[in-house]
Amino acid sequence: MTQKADGMTYAPSAAKPKPVVGPGDFVFAAAHLDHGHIHGQCQGLIEAGGSLKYVYDPDPKKVEAFRARFPSVEAVDDLELILDDPAIHLVASAAVPCDRGPLGCRVMQAGKDYFTDKCPFTTLEQLEQARRTAAETGRKYMVYYSERLHVESAWYVDELIQGGAIGDIVHMAITGPHRLAKAGRPAWFFEKAKYGGILTDICSHQFDQFLHYSRAKDAEILHARVENFANPDVPELEDFGEAVLKLDRGASCISRVDWFTPAGLRSWGDGRSFFIGTKGYIEVRKYIDFCRDGAGELILLADGQGEQELRVAGKVGFPFFGQLILDCLNRTEKAMTQAHAFKTAELSLKAQAVADEARRGPEA
Repeated sequence: MTQKADGMTYAPSAAKPKPVVGPGDFVFAAAHLDHGHIHGQCQGLIEAGGSLKYVYDPDPKKVEAFRARFPSVEAVDDLELILDDPAIHLVASAAVPCDRGPLGCRVMQAGKDYFTDKCPFTTLEQLEQARRTAAETGRKYMVYYSERLHVESAWYVDELIQGGAIGDIVHMAITGPHRLAKAGRPAWFFEKAKYGGILTDICSHQFDQFLHYSRAKDAEILHARVENFANPDVPELEDFGEAVLKLDRGASCISRVDWFTPAGLRSWGDGRSFFIGTKGYIEVRKYIDFCRDGAGELILLADGQGEQELRVAGKVGFPFFGQLILDCLNRTEKAMTQAHAFKTAELSLKAQAVADEARRGPEA
């Protein structure tokens, strides 16, 4: 297994792509390429049959790097050319986090669906504006929560849970460690007003999973904490965060996110999920099974019948992208409901606010 530098380069390919539409049936564009997740977003849509027509970014170097991976895409020098083209169904974007909400509203007002990298917002005000715009326009504001949508084991474990493999969920613990790779990060990455804080950003992945796996509609934030333990040279960076939630369906949830993946690990992060149910429990090792064979996409299951080890790499694919395309064409909500996308963002923003208040202390 080759070493994976950091999560910004994460863009897996399906072993057996399954297009859901023919060439030209679903046309999309990419705009604002500030995070490398845009490659994964576009790769997933293309594998599902989407046709990538345009790319836009004010930085020619970003466009050049993008076209090296997607050489058939046409570069344009004005976002309005994308927004004015009636052939474009959806705009995929990975802008600087603080710009994602306003950009999404602009895209929806132009009559297009929007597919942004996480985190989708950095303030609750941006979230409320997007809620209003989505309701007014009828367009979609979808979010690339890649730790569930672009991981085969994270997708398949939902099938097990919904099939009753471990009974009713009692507790979930989901961790999201990342490698910092500080030298390769852009300046905005270290400015809190631009990236939103570690719970707003990385932990939105975990909140997405908590709500989705449980089918909960809301949650209460019981505890939230953020710290900068080891990076005093960039004081606005939060390199550690944790949160505890109680779902409206009763289950408790714990998340821990950090930037402490060591240089010697062969993956950018040892992301894991633990589920305790009334009839069994599951562990998911998403990216690596470290100190063993190294391969990720591993599910460990214990129930009343015994123990199982399920290796699902190459067997599940990434169904989300095809579902998203069909949702956009048919105006359905199989891939992700709009309520879910917004509630996940709301919880991550509120958890960040709780942590920020605790960190400031009573004298602030």
